[in-house]
Amino acid sequence: MWPRPPKRRVIAVANQKGGVGKTTTSVNLAAALSMHGERVLVIDLDPQGNASTALATEHRGDIPDVYQVLIDDLPLAEIVREVPDMPGLYCAPATLNLAGAEIELVSMVAREARLRRALSAFDAEFDYIFIDCPPSLGLLTVNSLVAAEEVLIPIQCEYYALEGLTQLLHNIDLIKAHLNSSLRVSTILLTMYDGRTRLASQVAEEVRTHFGNTVLDTVIPRSVRVSEAPSYGQSVMTYDPGSSGATAYMEAAREIAYRGAAV
Repeated sequence: MWPRPPKRRVIAVANQKGGVGKTTTSVNLAAALSMHGERVLVIDLDPQGNASTALATEHRGDIPDVYQVLIDDLPLAEIVREVPDMPGLYCAPATLNLAGAEIELVSMVAREARLRRALSAFDAEFDYIFIDCPPSLGLLTVNSLVAAEEVLIPIQCEYYALEGLTQLLHNIDLIKAHLNSSLRVSTILLTMYDGRTRLASQVAEEVRTHFGNTVLDTVIPRSVRVSEAPSYGQSVMTYDPGSSGATAYMEAAREIAYRGAAV
């Protein structure tokens, strides 16, 4: 059993760059924490619904989903589903309907705070809520950042990794100034690390120099197993617990749990 946080931690997993491992990170950290006694919810805020797929949560057709929570004020409790064979792990699924939410939100009152309102009315006991953001800085991501208290940024250990990060940090500062004063970047996780290249260690070094202790000690290596797991409706934690990817995500989750308990 890992230490439970003193209060519910709401963490937005955000980076407007695609393919950096946001969904993979959300799903595997959530699975690892739930395996050590934490109650964890993953809110899938990406219209592609990849987190829902990886957590074997039905998200096709007219399944109630995050879209109805944001647009129709459906209570969050009505869409949350327990993940099969993973006690303590839950998912709020996204269907393709969510793709239209970006446009529909524009004309709504308090459009940036729809998710925060849904979360404040959601009184189920969870230790962690991970919000898997889409790869953009649109209204869905803004809703996530207004609802969360912490931001976890996955950064790919590749050449373009730091491009676009300035824009994300600028947006986080704007949201902090105008919409959510308690928001902070609590965690940066280096993903897709390839120890055979000098570039990966250079990027890692640059990120650590710039962000200091915010960066987790654990780095996530490139791993075929991590990529394969979602096609079986699983996280890598259950698909291949002995793989390098599963071991790394388990260690990263342990760091997050112990850092959170120390706050």
